[in-house]
Amino acid sequence: MEAAGTVLKCGAGVTHFRVGDRLMGRCPGAFAEFASLDVREAMFVPDALSWDEAASIPLTFLVVYDMLVMQGRLKAEEWMLVAGVSSGVGVAALQTAKALGAKVIGTSGSAAKLERLATLGLDVGLCTRSADFHAAVLQATQGQGVNLVVNAVGGSVFAECVRSMAFEGRLATVGYVDGVLKGEMDIEALHAKRLTLFGVSNKLRSPQQRAQA
Repeated sequence: MEAAGTVLKCGAGVTHFRVGDRLMGRCPGAFAEFASLDVREAMFVPDALSWDEAASIPLTFLVVYDMLVMQGRLKAEEWMLVAGVSSGVGVAALQTAKALGAKVIGTSGSAAKLERLATLGLDVGLCTRSADFHAAVLQATQGQGVNLVVNAVGGSVFAECVRSMAFEGRLATVGYVDGVLKGEMDIEALHAKRLTLFGVSNKLRSPQQRAQA
């Protein structure tokens, strides 16, 4: 679903791109030698990126941009928690958050992966695969909780993510690798702390909606 390549031909009405441009984007059949890319999904490849690097960006980083910027409204100096930070989306979320000037807490079942992610700016790494991290999150944030949660794990940690949120915090559900599709909802916390819960998916969005990012 994500590709990078050189433009060989432009459709009628395409004016922003030209034959020979280096582009990346999302499209069906991206592993083929030739692919047709919707102009609304096309992005220029920065000169510093290789083809492999460019092809790894469109799907994951557009999801992360939607999650952190368009819906998550993450700002510099805010705290973000990523449950499952060593996943593809988790690493991209970490990199994007640091580019925005935010501070990041991440959970992973691998201490080695957390150590490696520290070189990318991970501020606090919590080695766990269980729903047992909110106390450590509150300690790291001086009792305030995090402003944005990225839940890439699923229902097994949903309630713990809610417990980790600050006043007017936002929670993004972007995956459920644990296979757990339900989670406990603390209605009182949702109400009193003015929390925002939202999903991140392109499954039901129109091409124009996907192109907004």
